Amino acid sequence: MIDLPTDLPADLVPLSWLIGVWEGTGVIDYPVDGKQLRGEFAHRVSFSHDGGPFLNYSATATFTGDDGSTSVQLVAETGYWRLTRPATDADSGPGLLPPLGDTVDRGVDDVEALRAASGGFPIEVSIAHSDGMLELYLGEINGPRVDIATDAVVRGAGAKEYGSATRLYGLVDGHLLWAWDIAALGTPLRSHASARLAKV
Repeated sequence: MIDLPTDLPADLVPLSWLIGVWEGTGVIDYPVDGKQLRGEFAHRVSFSHDGGPFLNYSATATFTGDDGSTSVQLVAETGYWRLTRPATDADSGPGLLPPLGDTVDRGVDDVEALRAASGGFPIEVSIAHSDGMLELYLGEINGPRVDIATDAVVRGAGAKEYGSATRLYGLVDGHLLWAWDIAALGTPLRSHASARLAKV
């Protein structure tokens, strides 16, 4: 059973089922230089909010050794998930610039106006990785399903080659299931990792 907060900003209602901490395991299966990299990992994902019109996101994954111990961190990432909508004078930014207009309380009708013809809501997801990569995903949340694809990938000078990605999230029988496809290290976009997580 999923408990949903009742004090959310209207813009977060379509994303509300994600809120919480999710933990579980997943598998990696990806070809690099003629080798098939396979393994299991432990995964922890957190979605939280601090009153703004976005979700805070963080995730870590570590390889699971044969004896069940975890030893190698695979990823640490942090970011923000939000509905796609035009910025107004009531929004702050860019940088530390304050809003230029009066604060506006957005309601259900304002959010409903963002609904796409498909029935879902357009979303933007920005993710920063500890290894020097930044991703901007665009996509849609439609009920308990999220489909996103990279619109931009930025790599630091020392980061490994990484071209694009897609991610799929879904709520199935109370579990958060996800799949992550990537194009990296000379391999075109293909399945890379998936996991099943339970709310803790």
